[in-house]
Amino acid sequence: MTITIVAGARPNFMKIAPIIEAIKLKQSEGIDMTYQLVHTGQHYDKNLSDTFFEELNIPFPDVNLNVQSGTQAEQTGAIMIGFEKVLANHPTDLVMVVGDVTSTMACTIVAKKAGVKVAHVEAGIRSGDMSMPEEINRIVTDSLTDYFFTTTTLASQTLENLGVSKNQIYFVGNVMIDTLRKNESRLKQPELWKTLQLESRKYMVMTLHRPSNVDEEVQLKALITQLAHLGQDYTIIFPVHPRTKKLLESLNLNFENLHYVEPLGYLEFNYLVKHAFAVLTDSGGITEETTVMNVPCITLRHNTERPETCTIGTNVLVGNDPDKIDDAFENLLSGTWKEGTIPELWDGHAAKRIINHLVDIYNLS
Repeated sequence: MTITIVAGARPNFMKIAPIIEAIKLKQSEGIDMTYQLVHTGQHYDKNLSDTFFEELNIPFPDVNLNVQSGTQAEQTGAIMIGFEKVLANHPTDLVMVVGDVTSTMACTIVAKKAGVKVAHVEAGIRSGDMSMPEEINRIVTDSLTDYFFTTTTLASQTLENLGVSKNQIYFVGNVMIDTLRKNESRLKQPELWKTLQLESRKYMVMTLHRPSNVDEEVQLKALITQLAHLGQDYTIIFPVHPRTKKLLESLNLNFENLHYVEPLGYLEFNYLVKHAFAVLTDSGGITEETTVMNVPCITLRHNTERPETCTIGTNVLVGNDPDKIDDAFENLLSGTWKEGTIPELWDGHAAKRIINHLVDIYNLS
């Protein structure tokens, strides 16, 4: 069988790496399974895309749609037009999409209209927040998917509650953690470690990219000012997402302990996370990694599609509420942060389970 794997944005690359490795393992065992990799080009900054193929040993894509920037509608339309041509020119048995970015939704729609079955990796997660583009992407993708690979039993139950048949749902664990586990020994100290004279547990890492935090000047200014003040005794490293960079330049926010840096590669960024005192973020995926690495995480969102990182992990939701941020920092700085544990099946073998299920589904053994 041939699987067409779609990647469009930075989080996708971390998820497809172990899947491709698991496919190659089956090929070495004589299983008739091949893949073609389609990069939609949704993330077009080299530090957000090409670096991941190099660092995670992912073969460069068979096809790159080079969609690049645009509005939600422009990106969706361009991806759909490009991917329709891919399927016409390169027939496939299954389209595999991962995560919840625009490429995930757009390629799912195209595949189903072309009569091709779809497998969704990281299916069933929900934030309940319809103002998030990702939530819309999840809902549309899961309404069309044929095979649902879930990270938690809660995600599986969510799908069942929506009427998905149990025999279409496969609880496999978290492929993002597969990549983390495989590369933990390869994590690389970035140059800025020496330049800024960083020490383990003596600094924080911050990432911000969600529209609710970065698209409004007054909100972004207030948030960064509060975080820099509360963390004044710690160096704060802020790898700046392209969408945030322009706004920050106009605000001229300068604090002695806050350092804006270019986006980092996977190995360097996770080195910083692993050795950080805490992480301040509005990312979903980073909360999974901090939970597994047992690093305190303050999430600057009012909701999460990964509640397990809060209920049993090291993550706390504060939104952009100044009082909640104050309370979180009080717990952090007083040494009373909660102890976390690792969710079930986040053990580094999720991708192998996914491919084993596909072998069974398609009777390839």
